[in-house]
Amino acid sequence: MKITARELNRATLDRQLLLRREPLGVEEGVRRVLALQAQQPASPYVALWNRLTEFDPAELDAAFTDGSVVKATLMRITLHAVHTEDYRVLREAMQQTLYASRLGFRFAAAGLTPKDAGRLVPGLLKFAEQGRTKAELESWLEERVGAEKKDGALWGLRAYAPLLHVPAGGAWSFGTRASYAAAPSRPAVAGPEHVPDAMRHLVLRYLKAFGPGSVADVAQFAMVRRGPVREALGALDGVVERFEGPDGTAVFDVVDAGRPAAEVPAPPRLMAMWDSVLLAFAERSRVIPEEYRRQVIRINGDVLPTILVDGYVAGVWRPADGGIEVTAFHDLAPAVWEGLAEEARSLGALLADRDPLVYSRYRHWWSKISGSQVRVLALR
Repeated sequence: MKITARELNRATLDRQLLLRREPLGVEEGVRRVLALQAQQPASPYVALWNRLTEFDPAELDAAFTDGSVVKATLMRITLHAVHTEDYRVLREAMQQTLYASRLGFRFAAAGLTPKDAGRLVPGLLKFAEQGRTKAELESWLEERVGAEKKDGALWGLRAYAPLLHVPAGGAWSFGTRASYAAAPSRPAVAGPEHVPDAMRHLVLRYLKAFGPGSVADVAQFAMVRRGPVREALGALDGVVERFEGPDGTAVFDVVDAGRPAAEVPAPPRLMAMWDSVLLAFAERSRVIPEEYRRQVIRINGDVLPTILVDGYVAGVWRPADGGIEVTAFHDLAPAVWEGLAEEARSLGALLADRDPLVYSRYRHWWSKISGSQVRVLALR
Protein backbone atom coordinates (compact mmCIF):
# COMPACT_ATOMS: atom_id res chain seq x y z
CA MET A 1 0.00 0.00 0.00
CA LYS A 2 1.26 3.48 -0.87
CA ILE A 3 0.98 6.45 1.48
CA THR A 4 1.14 10.04 0.25
CA ALA A 5 3.20 12.91 1.63
CA ARG A 6 0.08 14.68 2.85
CA GLU A 7 -1.18 11.52 4.56
CA LEU A 8 2.17 11.25 6.36
CA ASN A 9 1.80 14.86 7.46
CA ARG A 10 -1.71 14.34 8.80
CA ALA A 11 -0.81 11.12 10.62
CA THR A 12 2.09 12.79 12.41
CA LEU A 13 0.07 15.89 13.32
CA ASP A 14 -2.68 13.67 14.72
CA ARG A 15 -0.26 11.70 16.91
CA GLN A 16 1.48 14.87 18.02
CA LEU A 17 -1.90 16.33 19.12
CA LEU A 18 -1.67 19.12 16.54
CA LEU A 19 -4.87 18.49 14.61
CA ARG A 20 -6.82 19.33 17.75
CA ARG A 21 -5.91 20.07 21.34
CA GLU A 22 -6.69 17.12 23.59
CA PRO A 23 -8.16 17.21 27.14
CA LEU A 24 -5.21 15.43 28.75
CA GLY A 25 -3.13 16.08 31.83
CA VAL A 26 0.52 16.95 31.47
CA GLU A 27 1.86 13.46 32.26
CA GLU A 28 -0.36 11.73 29.71
CA GLY A 29 0.30 14.49 27.16
CA VAL A 30 4.05 13.99 27.46
CA ARG A 31 3.62 10.23 27.26
CA ARG A 32 1.54 10.55 24.08
CA VAL A 33 4.03 12.73 22.19
CA LEU A 34 7.03 10.78 23.60
CA ALA A 35 9.57 13.60 23.91
CA LEU A 36 9.56 17.38 24.10
CA GLN A 37 12.68 19.19 22.97
CA ALA A 38 13.94 21.05 26.04
CA GLN A 39 17.16 22.83 25.07
CA GLN A 40 15.38 26.10 25.75
CA PRO A 41 13.50 25.92 29.09
CA ALA A 42 10.31 27.52 27.74
CA SER A 43 9.90 25.09 24.85
CA PRO A 44 8.22 22.16 26.67
CA TYR A 45 5.65 24.61 28.04
CA VAL A 46 4.90 26.18 24.64
CA ALA A 47 4.82 22.71 23.08
CA LEU A 48 2.21 21.46 25.55
CA TRP A 49 0.19 24.67 25.25
CA ASN A 50 -0.08 23.84 21.54
CA ARG A 51 -1.32 20.32 22.26
CA LEU A 52 -3.49 20.30 25.39
CA THR A 53 -6.78 21.99 26.17
CA GLU A 54 -6.66 24.31 29.20
CA PHE A 55 -2.94 23.67 29.67
CA ASP A 56 -1.80 24.87 33.10
CA PRO A 57 1.96 25.53 33.20
CA ALA A 58 1.93 24.96 36.97
CA GLU A 59 1.07 21.33 36.25
CA LEU A 60 4.29 20.94 34.26
CA ASP A 61 6.22 22.72 37.04
CA ALA A 62 4.84 20.14 39.46
CA ALA A 63 5.62 17.22 37.13
CA PHE A 64 9.26 18.33 36.86
CA THR A 65 9.44 18.79 40.64
CA ASP A 66 7.96 15.40 41.56
CA GLY A 67 9.89 13.60 38.83
CA SER A 68 6.94 12.29 36.82
CA VAL A 69 8.39 14.22 33.86
CA VAL A 70 12.19 14.36 33.65
CA LYS A 71 14.67 16.41 31.64
CA ALA A 72 17.86 14.78 30.42
CA THR A 73 20.27 14.40 27.51
CA LEU A 74 18.66 11.84 25.21
CA MET A 75 17.79 11.80 21.53
CA ARG A 76 20.26 13.55 19.20
CA ILE A 77 22.35 14.13 22.35
CA THR A 78 20.14 17.10 23.19
CA LEU A 79 17.91 17.89 26.15
CA HIS A 80 14.44 16.38 26.10
CA ALA A 81 11.57 16.20 28.57
CA VAL A 82 10.07 12.71 28.74
CA HIS A 83 7.75 10.76 30.99
CA THR A 84 9.73 9.13 33.77
CA GLU A 85 8.54 5.67 32.71
CA ASP A 86 10.11 6.18 29.27
CA TYR A 87 13.42 7.59 30.47
CA ARG A 88 15.27 4.41 31.37
CA VAL A 89 14.58 2.52 28.16
CA LEU A 90 15.20 5.57 25.94
CA ARG A 91 18.54 6.10 27.69
CA GLU A 92 19.46 2.46 27.11
CA ALA A 93 18.52 2.73 23.43
CA MET A 94 20.92 5.69 23.22
CA GLN A 95 23.80 3.78 24.85
CA GLN A 96 25.89 3.32 21.68
CA THR A 97 25.48 6.94 20.62
CA LEU A 98 26.27 8.41 24.02
CA TYR A 99 29.27 6.13 24.41
CA ALA A 100 30.72 7.10 21.04
CA SER A 101 29.99 10.81 21.35
CA ARG A 102 30.71 11.59 24.98
CA LEU A 103 33.59 9.21 25.53
CA GLY A 104 35.17 10.05 22.19
CA PHE A 105 37.66 12.68 21.03
CA ARG A 106 37.15 15.42 23.61
CA PHE A 107 37.11 12.94 26.49
CA ALA A 108 40.24 11.27 25.11
CA ALA A 109 41.89 14.67 24.56
CA ALA A 110 41.72 15.15 28.33
CA GLY A 111 43.75 11.97 28.72
CA LEU A 112 40.77 9.82 29.72
CA THR A 113 39.51 6.50 28.38
CA PRO A 114 36.18 4.65 28.43
CA LYS A 115 37.71 2.49 31.16
CA ASP A 116 38.11 5.66 33.25
CA ALA A 117 34.45 6.44 32.65
CA GLY A 118 33.45 2.98 33.83
CA ARG A 119 35.44 3.57 37.00
CA LEU A 120 34.06 7.07 37.63
CA VAL A 121 30.35 6.71 36.80
CA PRO A 122 29.23 4.64 39.84
CA GLY A 123 30.82 7.08 42.29
CA LEU A 124 29.52 10.08 40.36
CA LEU A 125 25.98 8.74 40.51
CA LYS A 126 26.34 8.05 44.23
CA PHE A 127 27.56 11.63 44.76
CA ALA A 128 24.64 12.95 42.69
CA GLU A 129 21.92 11.10 44.58
CA GLN A 130 21.06 14.58 45.79
CA GLY A 131 21.10 17.51 43.38
CA ARG A 132 24.55 18.86 42.53
CA THR A 133 25.62 22.01 40.72
CA LYS A 134 28.12 21.98 37.88
CA ALA A 135 30.74 23.42 40.27
CA GLU A 136 30.16 20.60 42.73
CA LEU A 137 30.54 17.97 40.02
CA GLU A 138 33.74 19.67 38.83
CA SER A 139 35.18 19.58 42.36
CA TRP A 140 34.28 15.92 42.76
CA LEU A 141 35.95 15.05 39.46
CA GLU A 142 39.01 17.21 40.15
CA GLU A 143 39.71 15.19 43.29
CA ARG A 144 39.76 12.02 41.19
CA VAL A 145 41.29 12.96 37.85
CA GLY A 146 43.12 16.21 38.56
CA ALA A 147 42.53 19.83 37.61
CA GLU A 148 43.87 19.40 34.07
CA LYS A 149 41.39 16.62 33.24
CA LYS A 150 38.24 17.70 35.10
CA ASP A 151 36.77 19.83 32.30
CA GLY A 152 36.99 17.04 29.74
CA ALA A 153 35.69 14.56 32.28
CA LEU A 154 32.68 16.70 33.10
CA TRP A 155 31.95 17.39 29.41
CA GLY A 156 31.70 13.68 28.74
CA LEU A 157 30.18 12.33 31.92
CA ARG A 158 27.39 14.81 32.55
CA ALA A 159 25.76 13.58 29.31
CA TYR A 160 27.03 9.99 29.28
CA ALA A 161 26.10 9.17 32.86
CA PRO A 162 22.35 8.84 33.59
CA LEU A 163 22.00 12.28 35.15
CA LEU A 164 18.77 14.27 35.17
CA HIS A 165 18.53 18.05 35.20
CA VAL A 166 17.14 19.26 38.50
CA PRO A 167 14.46 22.00 38.52
CA ALA A 168 15.99 25.21 39.83
CA GLY A 169 13.00 27.54 39.77
CA GLY A 170 12.65 30.52 37.50
CA ALA A 171 10.08 31.23 34.83
CA TRP A 172 10.22 27.77 33.26
CA SER A 173 11.50 25.52 36.11
CA PHE A 174 15.04 25.48 34.70
CA GLY A 175 17.47 28.36 34.38
CA THR A 176 20.72 28.77 32.49
CA ARG A 177 22.79 27.20 35.28
CA ALA A 178 22.06 23.50 35.39
CA SER A 179 22.00 21.28 38.43
CA TYR A 180 22.11 17.50 38.15
CA ALA A 181 20.89 14.43 39.99
CA ALA A 182 21.29 10.72 39.36
CA ALA A 183 18.28 9.12 37.71
CA PRO A 184 16.43 7.15 40.40
CA SER A 185 15.64 4.33 37.95
CA ARG A 186 19.16 3.51 36.74
CA PRO A 187 19.56 2.54 33.09
CA ALA A 188 22.21 0.00 32.21
CA VAL A 189 25.49 1.78 31.49
CA ALA A 190 27.68 -0.57 29.52
CA GLY A 191 30.05 -0.42 26.57
CA PRO A 192 29.56 0.38 22.88
CA GLU A 193 27.07 -2.44 22.28
CA HIS A 194 23.41 -1.62 21.70
CA VAL A 195 20.52 -2.89 23.83
CA PRO A 196 18.06 -4.71 21.51
CA ASP A 197 15.04 -4.61 23.85
CA ALA A 198 15.48 -0.87 24.38
CA MET A 199 15.83 -0.24 20.65
CA ARG A 200 12.60 -2.12 19.97
CA HIS A 201 10.86 0.02 22.57
CA LEU A 202 12.26 3.20 21.03
CA VAL A 203 11.15 2.20 17.52
CA LEU A 204 7.64 1.29 18.64
CA ARG A 205 7.23 4.43 20.74
CA TYR A 206 8.55 6.56 17.87
CA LEU A 207 6.02 5.13 15.42
CA LYS A 208 3.16 5.67 17.87
CA ALA A 209 4.18 9.28 18.48
CA PHE A 210 5.55 10.43 15.10
CA GLY A 211 4.83 7.69 12.56
CA PRO A 212 4.63 6.37 10.02
CA GLY A 213 8.39 6.47 9.64
CA SER A 214 11.31 5.01 7.74
CA VAL A 215 14.48 3.45 9.09
CA ALA A 216 16.22 6.76 8.32
CA ASP A 217 13.53 8.71 10.21
CA VAL A 218 14.00 6.72 13.42
CA ALA A 219 17.77 6.95 13.09
CA GLN A 220 17.56 10.72 12.58
CA PHE A 221 15.17 11.23 15.49
CA ALA A 222 17.40 9.47 17.99
CA MET A 223 20.80 9.79 16.28
CA VAL A 224 21.30 6.02 16.33
CA ARG A 225 22.70 3.68 13.70
CA ARG A 226 20.33 2.34 11.06
CA GLY A 227 21.39 -1.29 11.53
CA PRO A 228 19.91 -1.65 15.03
CA VAL A 229 16.73 0.13 13.83
CA ARG A 230 16.32 -2.40 11.00
CA GLU A 231 16.97 -5.21 13.46
CA ALA A 232 14.30 -3.83 15.80
CA LEU A 233 11.76 -3.53 12.98
CA GLY A 234 12.46 -7.12 12.00
CA ALA A 235 11.80 -8.25 15.55
CA LEU A 236 8.52 -6.29 15.52
CA ASP A 237 7.11 -8.19 12.54
CA GLY A 238 3.38 -8.56 13.07
CA VAL A 239 3.35 -5.52 15.36
CA VAL A 240 4.32 -3.07 12.61
CA GLU A 241 3.40 -3.07 8.94
CA ARG A 242 5.21 -1.72 5.88
CA PHE A 243 4.04 0.90 3.38
CA GLU A 244 5.53 2.52 0.32
CA GLY A 245 6.29 6.17 1.01
CA PRO A 246 5.78 9.00 -1.50
CA ASP A 247 9.31 8.65 -2.89
CA GLY A 248 9.26 4.85 -2.90
CA THR A 249 11.07 4.50 0.44
CA ALA A 250 9.68 1.90 2.83
CA VAL A 251 7.89 3.41 5.82
CA PHE A 252 6.57 1.50 8.81
CA ASP A 253 3.66 1.95 11.16
CA VAL A 254 1.96 0.21 14.03
CA VAL A 255 -0.59 -2.31 12.78
CA ASP A 256 -4.08 -0.81 12.62
CA ALA A 257 -2.86 2.66 13.66
CA GLY A 258 -5.23 5.47 12.81
CA ARG A 259 -4.19 7.65 9.89
CA PRO A 260 -6.45 10.63 9.12
CA ALA A 261 -7.43 11.37 5.55
CA ALA A 262 -5.27 13.82 3.63
CA GLU A 263 -8.07 16.39 3.46
CA VAL A 264 -8.56 16.63 7.24
CA PRO A 265 -8.03 20.31 8.16
CA ALA A 266 -5.10 21.36 10.34
CA PRO A 267 -5.52 24.53 12.43
CA PRO A 268 -2.84 27.26 12.60
CA ARG A 269 -0.31 26.92 15.39
CA LEU A 270 2.51 29.00 16.94
CA MET A 271 5.13 26.32 17.57
CA ALA A 272 7.85 26.23 20.20
CA MET A 273 11.49 26.78 19.35
CA TRP A 274 13.06 23.39 18.48
CA ASP A 275 9.64 21.73 18.54
CA SER A 276 10.20 17.98 18.15
CA VAL A 277 7.81 17.67 15.22
CA LEU A 278 10.23 19.77 13.14
CA LEU A 279 13.21 17.51 13.89
CA ALA A 280 11.86 13.96 14.03
CA PHE A 281 12.41 12.96 10.39
CA ALA A 282 15.24 12.45 7.94
CA GLU A 283 12.95 13.98 5.32
CA ARG A 284 12.06 17.28 6.98
CA SER A 285 9.57 18.20 4.23
CA ARG A 286 6.94 16.22 6.12
CA VAL A 287 6.36 19.45 8.04
CA ILE A 288 8.92 21.99 6.71
CA PRO A 289 8.71 22.82 2.98
CA GLU A 290 12.20 22.50 1.54
CA GLU A 291 12.26 26.11 0.34
CA TYR A 292 11.80 27.31 3.94
CA ARG A 293 14.16 24.91 5.69
CA ARG A 294 17.18 27.23 5.80
CA GLN A 295 15.07 30.09 7.12
CA VAL A 296 13.84 27.96 10.03
CA ILE A 297 16.88 25.81 10.84
CA ARG A 298 19.82 28.15 11.16
CA ILE A 299 23.40 27.25 10.30
CA ASN A 300 24.38 26.73 13.96
CA GLY A 301 21.43 24.40 14.60
CA ASP A 302 19.01 26.90 16.16
CA VAL A 303 15.44 25.99 15.13
CA LEU A 304 13.28 29.08 15.29
CA PRO A 305 9.72 29.34 16.64
CA THR A 306 7.51 28.66 13.62
CA ILE A 307 3.93 29.03 12.50
CA LEU A 308 2.08 26.07 11.05
CA VAL A 309 -0.54 26.76 8.39
CA ASP A 310 -2.48 23.81 6.99
CA GLY A 311 -0.01 21.57 8.81
CA TYR A 312 3.17 22.98 7.29
CA VAL A 313 5.69 25.61 8.36
CA ALA A 314 4.72 28.91 6.77
CA GLY A 315 6.72 31.44 8.79
CA VAL A 316 8.24 32.33 12.14
CA TRP A 317 7.15 34.28 15.21
CA ARG A 318 8.66 36.22 18.10
CA PRO A 319 7.35 38.41 20.91
CA ALA A 320 7.14 42.12 20.11
CA ASP A 321 5.95 45.20 21.98
CA GLY A 322 2.29 44.58 22.67
CA GLY A 323 1.96 41.40 20.66
CA ILE A 324 3.36 38.47 18.71
CA GLU A 325 5.19 39.41 15.52
CA VAL A 326 4.59 36.90 12.73
CA THR A 327 6.71 36.81 9.59
CA ALA A 328 4.96 34.73 6.93
CA PHE A 329 7.07 33.29 4.13
CA HIS A 330 4.15 33.54 1.70
CA ASP A 331 0.90 35.51 1.65
CA LEU A 332 -1.71 34.14 4.04
CA ALA A 333 -5.47 34.34 3.66
CA PRO A 334 -7.44 36.64 6.01
CA ALA A 335 -9.02 33.62 7.74
CA VAL A 336 -5.56 32.25 8.51
CA TRP A 337 -4.48 35.57 10.04
CA GLU A 338 -7.62 35.50 12.19
CA GLY A 339 -6.73 32.01 13.42
CA LEU A 340 -3.17 33.08 14.18
CA ALA A 341 -4.46 36.15 16.04
CA GLU A 342 -6.58 33.91 18.26
CA GLU A 343 -3.55 31.71 18.94
CA ALA A 344 -1.45 34.79 19.73
CA ARG A 345 -3.94 35.95 22.36
CA SER A 346 -3.83 32.53 24.02
CA LEU A 347 -0.03 32.37 23.86
CA GLY A 348 0.19 35.89 25.27
CA ALA A 349 -1.78 34.76 28.32
CA LEU A 350 0.67 31.86 28.83
CA LEU A 351 3.71 34.12 28.56
CA ALA A 352 2.37 37.05 30.56
CA ASP A 353 3.13 35.65 34.01
CA ARG A 354 6.28 33.81 32.94
CA ASP A 355 8.43 35.45 30.28
CA PRO A 356 6.68 37.87 27.89
CA LEU A 357 9.87 38.20 25.81
CA VAL A 358 10.55 34.46 25.52
CA TYR A 359 13.33 33.49 23.10
CA SER A 360 14.57 37.11 23.00
CA ARG A 361 18.21 36.00 22.91
CA TYR A 362 17.58 34.69 19.38
CA ARG A 363 16.29 37.98 17.96
CA HIS A 364 19.45 38.47 15.89
CA TRP A 365 18.25 35.86 13.41
CA TRP A 366 15.36 38.05 12.26
CA SER A 367 17.69 40.36 10.30
CA LYS A 368 18.49 37.33 8.12
CA ILE A 369 14.88 36.29 7.48
CA SER A 370 12.97 37.28 4.38
CA GLY A 371 9.19 37.22 4.53
CA SER A 372 6.21 38.03 2.37
CA GLN A 373 4.04 39.48 5.13
CA VAL A 374 4.86 40.75 8.63
CA ARG A 375 2.18 41.50 11.21
CA VAL A 376 2.11 42.12 14.95
CA LEU A 377 -0.83 40.26 16.42
CA ALA A 378 -2.29 41.97 19.47
CA LEU A 379 -2.49 40.05 22.75
CA ARG A 380 -5.90 41.49 23.64
